[in-house]
Amino acid sequence: MNLEHFKRIQTRRHFFQECVGGLGAIALWNLLEREGRSATSVEGLPKVNPLAPKPPHFAPKAKNVIFLYMEGAPSHIDLFDPKPEMKKWDGQPLPEAMTKDLKLAFIKRNAKVWASPRVFQRFGQCGMEFSDYLPHLATCADDICMVRSMFTEQFNHHPGQLMFNCGTPLVGRPSMGAWVTYGLGSESQSLPGFVVLSSGTGTSAGSGNWSSGFLPSTYQGVTFRNSGDPVLYLSNPGGVSLKSQRAALDAIRDLNQQSYVNTGDLEIASRIASYELAFRMQAAAPELLDFSKESPNTLEMYGVDKEPTKPFATNCLLARRMIERGVRFVQLFHASWDDHTELNAHLKKNCEITDQPAAALLKDLKQRGLLDTTLVIWGSEFGRTPLVESRNPAKGSEGRDHHPFAFSIWMAGGGIKGGQVIGKTDEFGLNIVEDKIHVHDLQATILHCLGLNHEKLTYRHQGRDFRLTDVEGKLVQKLLA
Repeated sequence: MNLEHFKRIQTRRHFFQECVGGLGAIALWNLLEREGRSATSVEGLPKVNPLAPKPPHFAPKAKNVIFLYMEGAPSHIDLFDPKPEMKKWDGQPLPEAMTKDLKLAFIKRNAKVWASPRVFQRFGQCGMEFSDYLPHLATCADDICMVRSMFTEQFNHHPGQLMFNCGTPLVGRPSMGAWVTYGLGSESQSLPGFVVLSSGTGTSAGSGNWSSGFLPSTYQGVTFRNSGDPVLYLSNPGGVSLKSQRAALDAIRDLNQQSYVNTGDLEIASRIASYELAFRMQAAAPELLDFSKESPNTLEMYGVDKEPTKPFATNCLLARRMIERGVRFVQLFHASWDDHTELNAHLKKNCEITDQPAAALLKDLKQRGLLDTTLVIWGSEFGRTPLVESRNPAKGSEGRDHHPFAFSIWMAGGGIKGGQVIGKTDEFGLNIVEDKIHVHDLQATILHCLGLNHEKLTYRHQGRDFRLTDVEGKLVQKLLA
């Protein structure tokens, strides 16, 4: 080999020509690995459980999420965002300049201002303001990051819930919990990675709020009940022994295994993993629901043994126990806060149900050393108008309409800087005047706390890469510790 030949073969093009087989194989392996197909056992099935823990993009602050979703849109100006100046306008219509472009679901633009009758006080060293309907959460002020400047484009419940939970108002997209378990897996080997608990009257968007969409069904939220069998038909019917059940599962697995080898369909692998997980859950779930080892003080703190807190309190305590057992994402739905009429009475009732358990959850996580690694979120699809909605002339029947242009949520725990208020609305709580935060910005920040870059957490479907934040979303640095 002379010098000229040596130089010629060092060109980049020649290198790829000579090594294309090796590089192609590496590229193919990488693509297959991203789909969970690369590591297969002798039988042709994936070695790795689809829910096995996966490395994040960077070091996370949070390992788990508890999302308290208050379906129906609680009124921010009656709970978290005091507006004393509204009293000057009580009973009067807003200036035309403020309402000419206002698009509301039900009430007309000439509706009158309804000043909040709630009394607000400052709490904690940070001086955060809370309504008199939230005496328990107020004691957690220094751990809470209050966001008063959320907004969305959706002003009806079904698309609004899908937007908040799935990043789009369209049906059939993966929910936040599905994206998180797809990106990180779960540390629990005997419980699902994404669990859903509910109380109240149900949600408008239903199971779409915890759907896996086009992701493998392994990542869909699994709904648990807080009494009886956690999942329907989890227990064996009478006359079916553990041995006979295991034999039946082995036979089903063998049949599914043959189908997987022939088709390579990951849904079949997901089905096999789901059957095995369900088998392990039969032993783990009853222990999860057994509160007998919880101290009386803990049960009392949550309000598990009294009404009206019992249903939501049970779910909050279950959420803490699930986090302890490695469940990645637990979402609690409480419905409904859709107060178009009798807002004062209905808001008071829902706060009496949820305030004490939510505060207990924060305190319990903190005293157990879990709050630093658990991200707790409290939020809903939008807020409520400062304008009154009168569907009934009777006194006490006043309500508020949907309001997507400015509303409040709060966060606490892993990666979030507590004891601060982010964002500001005008004197009516009508529009944001400082630090506007879109739903996609919040989702990007939640993923960041978990060590996930929202632009890199993607899944290819129908020829394009999808993500939770669609083509938007930016990190909200002010929220981060």
